Amino acid sequence: MKRQILVGLLVSFSFLALRAADGGGADPVDLVNPFIGTSNFGTTNPGAVCPNGLMSVVPFNVMGSDENKYDKDARWWSTPYEYHNVFFTGFSHVNLSGVGCPEVGSLLLMPTTGNLEVDYRKYGSNYTDEVAHPGYYSNHLVKYNVKTEVTATPRSSVARFTFPKGQSHVLLNLGEGLTNESGAVVRKVSDTEYEGMKLQGTFCYNPQAVFPIYFVMRVSKAPQQAGYWKKQRAMIGAEAEWDPDNGKYKLYKSYQKELAGDDIGVWMDFSTETDEQVEVQMGVSFVSIANARENLETEQQGRGFDAIRAEARKKWNDDLSRILVEGGTATEKTIFYTALYHTLIHPSILQDVNGQYPVMESNEVRMMKEGNRYTVFSLWDTYRNVHQLLTLVYPDRQRDMIRSMISMYDEHGWLPKWELFGRETYTMEGDPAIPVITDSWLKGLRGYDINKAYEAMRKSALTKGSGNPLRPDNDEYMEKGYVALHEQYDNSVSHALEYYIADNALSRLATALGKKEDARLFYNRSLGYRHYYSKEFGMLRPLLPDGSFYKPFNPLQGENFEPSPGFHEGNAWNYTFYVPHDVMGLARLMGGQKKFVDKLQTVFDKGYYDPANEPDIAYAHLFSYFRGEEWRTQVLLRRLLKENFRNVPEGIPGNDDTGTMSAWAVFNMMGFYPDCPGEPAYTLSSPVFDKVTIRLDKTQWGRDKLVIETVRPNPDAVVIGKMELGGKPLRHYRVSHEELLRGGYLKLYLKTGQKF
Repeated sequence: MKRQILVGLLVSFSFLALRAADGGGADPVDLVNPFIGTSNFGTTNPGAVCPNGLMSVVPFNVMGSDENKYDKDARWWSTPYEYHNVFFTGFSHVNLSGVGCPEVGSLLLMPTTGNLEVDYRKYGSNYTDEVAHPGYYSNHLVKYNVKTEVTATPRSSVARFTFPKGQSHVLLNLGEGLTNESGAVVRKVSDTEYEGMKLQGTFCYNPQAVFPIYFVMRVSKAPQQAGYWKKQRAMIGAEAEWDPDNGKYKLYKSYQKELAGDDIGVWMDFSTETDEQVEVQMGVSFVSIANARENLETEQQGRGFDAIRAEARKKWNDDLSRILVEGGTATEKTIFYTALYHTLIHPSILQDVNGQYPVMESNEVRMMKEGNRYTVFSLWDTYRNVHQLLTLVYPDRQRDMIRSMISMYDEHGWLPKWELFGRETYTMEGDPAIPVITDSWLKGLRGYDINKAYEAMRKSALTKGSGNPLRPDNDEYMEKGYVALHEQYDNSVSHALEYYIADNALSRLATALGKKEDARLFYNRSLGYRHYYSKEFGMLRPLLPDGSFYKPFNPLQGENFEPSPGFHEGNAWNYTFYVPHDVMGLARLMGGQKKFVDKLQTVFDKGYYDPANEPDIAYAHLFSYFRGEEWRTQVLLRRLLKENFRNVPEGIPGNDDTGTMSAWAVFNMMGFYPDCPGEPAYTLSSPVFDKVTIRLDKTQWGRDKLVIETVRPNPDAVVIGKMELGGKPLRHYRVSHEELLRGGYLKLYLKTGQKF
């Protein structure tokens, strides 16, 4: 059944009234709209989660019905929820936000009524009346007349189902989900408690990254009867899909104590009165069932749904209130606080309440002695801006994240690349932990072993490629200064550009640590991008093993994620200006400032800029390196914000990449951006708001706030006329972190200026 016509006609009203916060809310938490980014491949979700929490509980609507707008098989999705889908098959527990590959999103909890049905293709339901706020989600299941609500603590969740009178059921489906793994074990502890384990893994189809999640589930009412099911799939071939018409089910009554296998589940039957509520608690752990139970008991402490929901709301409001904005429209505030909300979902805590956590790439369990152990390090994305935001506004969290990364080196022998729940997925390219740690250290964040971190960085920078999982083509890179194209689609240029950025950051850190020879070595290596510069095209171009340029060369090949020789998820236009550590050197290669600016402007004039992917997201800031061209940065950024970030489900221009796109919006709406990873500096632009107050950790930064005030003659003014920092005139548009905080008060005077 498609959405009713009336619903379609009133979609704008329903989205604003039911699915979004009122722009006039007094608290930042009331301004967040969790439905932003839930379509257009943003892959965010509206589920309940606490800031940087391990647990998230999310409506699952991406599998199993002709009613879905898109693909019917969840294995093709990288998100448990898509706004325009309508077929709800339960709440998934522990999910990823904004990623591009399917993983986790399992332990599906589903309420139903009537005759017992355990096939998700049949028990799924359409839904209406969605409501989402940070830490809370609710909907109404049309098929069953059941109201569902969920909320969360950092490591546990609670669902509240309001049933009609009659026969009702609660199902726990352990077979389906986003993960490619379907194996599980479940055991009955008592009439109201079940415990077990679910396999998960193969993120981005890496067969080695498989891991268990342990759970304990409790219901507030003893069921009349309960049991398990096991689905037998048709085994026609590796690519065959299960056909429900040919499949078989085995139902086991409650005398069956436990069950293990693929595609299993738990069913519970209840006789309910009108509007009777049943609560279901879920605790999780990546260490053990005992820890999952302890997490649940410690964090919920016997409290009911409303108390836990209120606590989650407070946690979010406290975190979001670290940045207060004044002026701007209600919509702009919603976009801003939703973006800030998205940046605080990952990385996530990993250790249990007793301090135990799974050791990186090991079966060993260790104990945290201080702070939090973090996981979900999507570093190829977040090294560009998320960690810079955390360093400035949430330094204690960033410090613990760096400690976590260094511990991973201790445990596994390498810094993380794309770590997930104690497993390395080796997704994307580069050596991204280097600029993250370097950036924080150079800004003055301390409290971790920087010498050990440097040891780890140097190891990945100098180890031969045959034994180097972070830089698999390091032999050629170290010998020639570049990576050649050996196969038509091997991403060689993209790899090398990432290494150059990492080596530049490593050179900066080596300088700060007094390691002059290393600093010189890594700095010189960081300039190897020059090998790729083709005078014929005025662009970076793949090189063949003999040093000649690849041909025939089409700078536009690679649009829309089609394969492109030498480039990953993009083309030469998306990568040519991706040399943030040597902008002036690249300009000289291109023939000077004018040619550089003109060519860079072409990226935006001809639509070559890709706002949905990372390599070119800082392009607009590069104009500010050249005196007299800074206005282009200011005008372009305002245009890009309006075009790509909106208060609608499609309001993020592609995968949010664990908060990276949202962090881009947060920084640029405030009026500054860290455009060179590993350099403790920002490029200034014109803020969206009249006043931004960032609450700082005074112990860390020596002051308790950073204020950015903007004076504008009219709402359309975006070009900066003059600037003051700390009450003194400021004439440069790039400032160091130390300079900005020392000044403490940035005042910008806008004027009506140039337009494209």
